[in-house]
Amino acid sequence: MKNIFTFALLASMLRLATPLILAALGGLYSERAGIINIALEGLMLAGAFTAATVTYYSRNPWVGLLAAMAAGVVVASIHAVACIRYKADQVVTGTAINILFLGVPALLSGALFDSTGATPQIPREDLLQYAPMVIAFLLVPLTWYVLNRTPFGLRLRAVGENPEAADTAGISVAKVRYTAVLLSGALAAMGGAYLSIGQSSLFTRNMTAGRGFIALAALIFGKWRPVQTLLACLFFGLAEAVAIQMQGVGNIPVQFIQIIPYVLTVIVLAGFIGLSRAPRSLGIPYQKER
Repeated sequence: MKNIFTFALLASMLRLATPLILAALGGLYSERAGIINIALEGLMLAGAFTAATVTYYSRNPWVGLLAAMAAGVVVASIHAVACIRYKADQVVTGTAINILFLGVPALLSGALFDSTGATPQIPREDLLQYAPMVIAFLLVPLTWYVLNRTPFGLRLRAVGENPEAADTAGISVAKVRYTAVLLSGALAAMGGAYLSIGQSSLFTRNMTAGRGFIALAALIFGKWRPVQTLLACLFFGLAEAVAIQMQGVGNIPVQFIQIIPYVLTVIVLAGFIGLSRAPRSLGIPYQKER
């Protein structure tokens, strides 16, 4: 019985960590390029709703997954244009996107399905429950390789650390940052899609439940590095898995159990944010000298 419980807990941890890994890796690309992406929550919601809606109409969850990634790119482009072209405050822009997508899915769901709370049930494909999980874990070494062994990764890190020097070396700071933010949108939206058409079989209002912020915390906890970020996501996934296992055990109110992952997020941010060195130009708009 103990072995079964351990395996079940491990499987639950991997399943719950998957959307966090995808969103956190997306945020890693954006933030290593110097653009704060606090909009991960909104990007995940956009991906989750788009995946469920397109899957419902197309009857094909793979089409829904691709549509979700496209939606993430579109939403991320708003963040990118506002922050890179117009030098808007990156935290304010990201927060605006998060607030926007607390309401937009409900509005569209009401128009399309006469229900603001959830989309209709959609077909579920077993492979889609595991494919994003495999992709998420494979993306970790791939991201490490891209950042440390490719010209694009070198440019990305240079732009995030010293955009003036990168510009002097002939690197287009704006181009690299646009690419990073759009890639961030695609990955975060894939994480959201996994929630609605992988773990579940429909979209429910605010179904990400703060996972975008937890992914951001994992990114900070992991010091903006792929492997450490993976371990942080697994830690948060384990915390949520334990919280689920604890429900119904003893006389502890379920509300106290459900807040465990969020309390850990606050503790991590409070205790480790000062110990993590962010990319030097993170959050600082770059103005090309003429």
